Amino acid sequence: MKKIYVLDTNVLLYDPQALTRFEDNTIIIPITVIEEIDRFKKDMNETGRNARQFSRLMDAFRKEGSLSKGLQLESGGSIRIEIYEEKVMKRLPPELRQDRGDNRILAVAVDLMESQSEVPVVLVTKDTNLRIKADALGLAAEDYESDKVAIEDMYSGFATLEVGAEVIDRFYGQGYLQEPVDGLYANQFVSLTQAGNPSHGAIARFDKKSGRLVPLRPIDKEGVWSLFPRNREQSYALDALLDDDIKIVTLVGKAGTGKTLLAIAAGLHKTAEESVYNRLLVSRPVFPMGRDLGFLPGDLEEKLSPWMQPIFDNVELLLSGHEGERRHSKGYKELMAMGILEIEPLTYIRGRSIPNQYMIVDEAQNLTPHEIKTIVTRVGEGTKIVLTGDPYQIDNPYVDAESNGLTYLVERLKGETISGHITMTKGERSELAELAANLL
Repeated sequence: MKKIYVLDTNVLLYDPQALTRFEDNTIIIPITVIEEIDRFKKDMNETGRNARQFSRLMDAFRKEGSLSKGLQLESGGSIRIEIYEEKVMKRLPPELRQDRGDNRILAVAVDLMESQSEVPVVLVTKDTNLRIKADALGLAAEDYESDKVAIEDMYSGFATLEVGAEVIDRFYGQGYLQEPVDGLYANQFVSLTQAGNPSHGAIARFDKKSGRLVPLRPIDKEGVWSLFPRNREQSYALDALLDDDIKIVTLVGKAGTGKTLLAIAAGLHKTAEESVYNRLLVSRPVFPMGRDLGFLPGDLEEKLSPWMQPIFDNVELLLSGHEGERRHSKGYKELMAMGILEIEPLTYIRGRSIPNQYMIVDEAQNLTPHEIKTIVTRVGEGTKIVLTGDPYQIDNPYVDAESNGLTYLVERLKGETISGHITMTKGERSELAELAANLL
């Protein structure tokens, strides 16, 4: 049965292409939404770009006919701008009659629900409170879920297989396993355990090209910039981070699991020691992406310092452990002066091409799917990109644990031969940090 979908402003600021995602149903854009989007069109961030893109799409529709009467879409549905009239506000309870944008949109949806009783009317909004208000008025309301990934069902990057003791012994003996591995994704890590004897096992990675389970690369006695994996998940992560054939790696996990530290250690190893890449580029969103840094005092370096301090801390920790045993310590500023290391915000990523670099994007859970696409498409020939983040620690009001760009990327890339992913659950920062991450 066809439906009428009334779209809130935040849906179109999140994804201007939402206009094309409602199949053969009717899309209603309240005039209030057009007015609200107009306020964002001059912003120089992702929200502003989305506002401008939406305006261009609507202008293209306008040239095809009357938006007030409705236009047919290629999907078979239609789109129409609904004019707000003050009299419909009286249909709302007294508490909701205040002249605000949300209440105007709600009034338009309620008016449609009452006048179009034969067709279901659904308000689509990413505003939780507006959905609650709609429900209280008997109006159906939904979140916009085009790019949502159920966090509990997100691909973990590894699996456990119970096998016989002889299979594990053969894996160690011949250095690989050519067993039936139906259902495994490319570069998925596997924990082989003996049925009835979990202490006898092995860890491996599925190599899709050969169809084999292969052992993880060994870590030499000096570690990866003095860093050694402390658990199985970190071993998986380091294997993917150090594999030059895996061009994109995603590390998802709670605070203290070692995501950023492992990524920087692998990046320094591949850049400064093996010279596989020309430079290690570490970046993170100055939230929101694209915000002007002028609101902080000082020059560019001073402006960046509060945002980039967690990166500086991780680099200094690795340098102190690595250099203390080998030679006189070099601080991160010296590495930056030598051109080995670059730390910068994502603000200026648009329009760039980044070849032959080991690129790390930290706190990627604060990015939308469109922003993630913008970043990954900047990757040039010979570059490896690593994205890390915790979907449960999000500061961006336009995304949540299930709609952010990082979880979207994990699900879209699983099974690709040049991608690898690990969901990390065991905290290693400290006993207190682990306790806080689990209980607070």
